[in-house]
Amino acid sequence: MASQEPPTKTSVVQTTTEEKNIAIVKEYMRIAYSPEDNKGRSSVAHLCTDDSVFDAPTTFPGCETPLDYADSHSKVMSAIADLHITSFDIAFAKEGHVLLRYSAEGSHCGNPHNGIAPTGNKAKWHAAAIFEVRDGKIYSFTKEWDKLHMWKQLGWMRGDEYA
Repeated sequence: MASQEPPTKTSVVQTTTEEKNIAIVKEYMRIAYSPEDNKGRSSVAHLCTDDSVFDAPTTFPGCETPLDYADSHSKVMSAIADLHITSFDIAFAKEGHVLLRYSAEGSHCGNPHNGIAPTGNKAKWHAAAIFEVRDGKIYSFTKEWDKLHMWKQLGWMRGDEYA
């Protein structure tokens, strides 16, 4: 079931190619953030180059490609089964680079997370992503996100420690 695209709050006039690059990135994000559509790497492989790279070592250690991120994110979504992007707060491109700042929300209403039974707690957070698109496919994805802010809201922390 395809969901309606979240609104984009701020953007700028883009070339046709830049608009296409933004659309590719938003499609990747739509799939990666869809509990129904993200079945891991195979869900987004058609959108990524064979040599694509991912960088977010503090929030997704061990993920080296956007495909790895889709795998890891599908596991997060098994716990936050209603996770979704509420808006693209800022979206713009300059040639092959695309920047998204987005807002998301969800609750721990799915599977246990690291041994923590569903808390029912809700969370809202923001993140930023910088992509490089080459020949119509995602080559790189860099993510900035305060994971601990979300985890605290969901009850996945013990004090300042990971649960």
